[in-house]
Amino acid sequence: MTISMTGFAAAKGQGAGHSWTWDIRSVNGKGLDLRLRVPDWIDGLELALRTELAKGIGRGNVSLTLKVTRDGLTEGQDGLRVNLAALSQILRALSTVENAAMEQGVTLAQATAADVLAVRGVLDTATADEDTAPLRAAILADLPALLAAFTAMRAAEGAALNAVIAAQLDRIDTLHTSATQEAAARRTTAATALRDALAKLLTQAEGFDESRLAQELALLAVKQDVAEELDRLTAHVAAARALLADPAPVGRKFDFLMQEFMREANTLCSKAQSITLTRIGLDLKTVIDQMREQVQNVE
Repeated sequence: MTISMTGFAAAKGQGAGHSWTWDIRSVNGKGLDLRLRVPDWIDGLELALRTELAKGIGRGNVSLTLKVTRDGLTEGQDGLRVNLAALSQILRALSTVENAAMEQGVTLAQATAADVLAVRGVLDTATADEDTAPLRAAILADLPALLAAFTAMRAAEGAALNAVIAAQLDRIDTLHTSATQEAAARRTTAATALRDALAKLLTQAEGFDESRLAQELALLAVKQDVAEELDRLTAHVAAARALLADPAPVGRKFDFLMQEFMREANTLCSKAQSITLTRIGLDLKTVIDQMREQVQNVE
């Protein structure tokens, strides 16, 4: 089963006096790159999430965003709390300043609530003695459902990738058959042309080395023979189909195999010695390049 590196899932949860929303999304990547945006006031949460994500995801650039809200607060007040002790101190200090200013005949601008909240220590994101372990446990217990939805989407995308790549392999098979037929036809034509050229040379040349000539002709025949390239293409197609059926992550193996596909297509074009075979080789390169783009998304 082919798995895609592209996926998305979102979910909501509730527990330990809090509610949360989160989403996870991924695109293709050379390795596993986890980027998490989670509340830093929940002790140990990010490390635990990274550990769990790494267990279920092999490759891809993965982004996870988690927003946690304390029950009874609106979104945007997440984790915020007024420090009443600090607020009382600030208000007393303001009163002292205002009284002193009035005695000196100085009029001060009225302080607003925003001015007071901006004073350091009045508004806390979390208290130092707050135990976030129950909240962390509740969030981690909700993670498997999110990952299940995420994995299901990656599997669905992978199934679509599988169908596209399988169709491209079928196209390569068709072009391989055409190349084999053209190579066989070219072999007969080439042999006839070679014999005619040799006969003409023998009637016009004197004192040449027959053994040397035979070696050169044999070397030329080898350079024009594409049977080995066609055989390797057959093996590559079989290997690619096996990878499509493999349930394990196969993206890296597929990347390497695509290089081998392109190498054989390039060699076929360089040895073509015929317009028809050259066109087939170029068509092969086009399909292989299209398949390589699809393979980039395979986990």
